[in-house]
Amino acid sequence: MNSHTQHIKLFSSRGRLFQRIFGIVLTMLFALAGYGLNELPGFHCVGPLACAMFLAILYRQLWGYPEAVRLGVEFSAKKILRGAIVLFGLKLNMDVVIHHGLGLLLRDVGTVVFSIFFTVWLAKRFKADASLSLLLGIGTGVCGAAAIAAVSPLLKSKDEDTAIGVGLIALVGTVFAILFTVLRPWLPLTDMQYGIWSGVSLHEIAHVALAAAPAGQDALAMGLLAKLGRVFLLIPLSFVLMVWMKRTGKIPTDAKVEFPWFLIGFIATSIVGSYVFGKYIVVPSSLTNGISQVTTFMLTMAMVGMGLNVSFKALREKAILPLLVLSVTSIILIGLTFLTVRT
Repeated sequence: MNSHTQHIKLFSSRGRLFQRIFGIVLTMLFALAGYGLNELPGFHCVGPLACAMFLAILYRQLWGYPEAVRLGVEFSAKKILRGAIVLFGLKLNMDVVIHHGLGLLLRDVGTVVFSIFFTVWLAKRFKADASLSLLLGIGTGVCGAAAIAAVSPLLKSKDEDTAIGVGLIALVGTVFAILFTVLRPWLPLTDMQYGIWSGVSLHEIAHVALAAAPAGQDALAMGLLAKLGRVFLLIPLSFVLMVWMKRTGKIPTDAKVEFPWFLIGFIATSIVGSYVFGKYIVVPSSLTNGISQVTTFMLTMAMVGMGLNVSFKALREKAILPLLVLSVTSIILIGLTFLTVRT
């Protein structure tokens, strides 16, 4: 190999490195801007993930995709996303879910199964985009944006579909969480029943916290416990989806499925957070809070990377019918869970 060829390769590798670094920095800046936007009146209920994604989508429409830093943007959308899912496991207390929430876990199973199958069925009736609707069904049943982000690599979903799905879940979930707080004083539910209802029906952990907190600490605790059961179900659901992808021919039966090592990491961190931290290793609350904030920030960066792949044309063509499907599914789910909690 002559020196000229070596120089070209070195220049190329440095160029890729700079692309990656500046692309990651770009998603970090958008994430920070999303946090800033989230502090403004009217945006604080939406969450930083949706705010940052909104800014990324807006940037894409005005100035196009940042091709010069594509490698870094894709790194945030894929690698940083998976790292965030691993850290997200620390938020799941498996001991509490298994030993103190089996009754709630059965309700959660019903929520997940109904949300996925009814959304897919309704999408077929409305002729809505099937891939996007499946993501919305999973997000509705499990844990919103985090669930969509976790299963997207398994389902080979487009970044555009993932971004649209996260945005729609954030929008619809926020609307219903606010409605819960407005209607709570007139509902024929005890505070505990109201907390359970919030936990088994609303989309995101943040939505559950927003809706349940006004009913008191006990209601909030029950709501979060019910929600943690749905997060827990992300583990078996992911492996079911892997098998389903092969059996339905979504991927060739002889093809090698990329093993979701990040999901193993999710399980490992769940075990560590549930049975090691606080029992064998004393972890200051400031550290756990810091890890939680880092996790959310990493997820926000990933959403920026995905948001940059969204065009308004795609939103107009693909999002209207899935939004309708998501809204109808959510309304029926909320009604059914209300009846089961009341009895």
